[in-house]
Amino acid sequence: MEEIKAEEQVRSVSIFKEAASLGHEQLVFCNDEATGLKAIIGVHNTVLGPALGGTRFWNYASEEEAVIDVLRLSRGMTYKAAVSGLNLGGGKAVIIGDPKKLKNEAFLRRFGKFVNNLNGKYITAEDMNMSTNDMEYIGMETKHVTGLPVEIGGSGDPSPVTAYGVYMGMKAAAKKAFGSDSLTGKKISVQGVGQVGMHLVEYLAKENAQVFITDINEERLAKVSKDHGATVVGMDEIYDLDVDIYAPCAMGATINDDTLNRIKAQVIAGAANNQLKDENIHGKMLVEKGMVYAPDFVINAGGIINISSELKGSYNKPQAYSWTEKIYDTTLNIFRVSEEEGVPTQQAAMKIAEKRIADVGNVKLSI
Repeated sequence: MEEIKAEEQVRSVSIFKEAASLGHEQLVFCNDEATGLKAIIGVHNTVLGPALGGTRFWNYASEEEAVIDVLRLSRGMTYKAAVSGLNLGGGKAVIIGDPKKLKNEAFLRRFGKFVNNLNGKYITAEDMNMSTNDMEYIGMETKHVTGLPVEIGGSGDPSPVTAYGVYMGMKAAAKKAFGSDSLTGKKISVQGVGQVGMHLVEYLAKENAQVFITDINEERLAKVSKDHGATVVGMDEIYDLDVDIYAPCAMGATINDDTLNRIKAQVIAGAANNQLKDENIHGKMLVEKGMVYAPDFVINAGGIINISSELKGSYNKPQAYSWTEKIYDTTLNIFRVSEEEGVPTQQAAMKIAEKRIADVGNVKLSI
């Protein structure tokens, strides 16, 4: 028994150490035996405003993996909101388990109660394996939820707006790499054609790019290929294609020691969160290889821009798209700062975000 307690203590200390190293304010563990709910809510930073970030439902291999994911994702949301000029902080929630087996009304409403217990410090929304209808159930227990269905006055699925932001960021990266932001004739590989990836392929097809796609969902692959004329390739083959642009739009960490020796693209610009397995090591490797990298939290910010619009009282779709279009100029500015200061684009983007947080924090302290 003492050995078990000691092991648990070491594990808890390491979690605190990891959270502290990333600058988190709060990590909340949620457990409900009646519904089988096991969730973690990460609140990274609330200097600019309440922490906004979606809830991801995933069958993690371990609880430790879930903790690392929520820590990295919530930190990314802080940078995403800050660099986009939003008065919001960063947060994220992960629910552990198989959504097909666990998800039901009682389960989601119980999670809503946990969100409500944070009294507005964290505002949730949809993410992987969660829908606008799920947000409606969560909203029965808390007002601190966004991304609600359009039918009840919400902003609905944010994926189209997220894809539009990625498209804008990709065009900015193309301008930096090729001298023109036109994607016509460019060979582009899209890894993952879920809600965001699917809409991104649609934008690329309309601009007459040559698109290659892969995904674990073969049915979705076939549909996207048929609808937009994209070429289907294997899951591992995607890294070895002779393309101009690689767009990771699935899980994170696909830019790593192995793949960077295989990817031939001059531009990397996609929707996935935490694309760099190690932001310091792989950020530098991208520079050394002469690749133009559009930081993920910059160009996939369309989703948070979209749902933040809903928080103002009434959703304004044209305004959400107009704000998301600014991602193009924001990305170009990050490339400029990166070049002037001789740092990788990831570091340049983080520096810009951190400066805004520090500046606004000083303003609040002086009042």
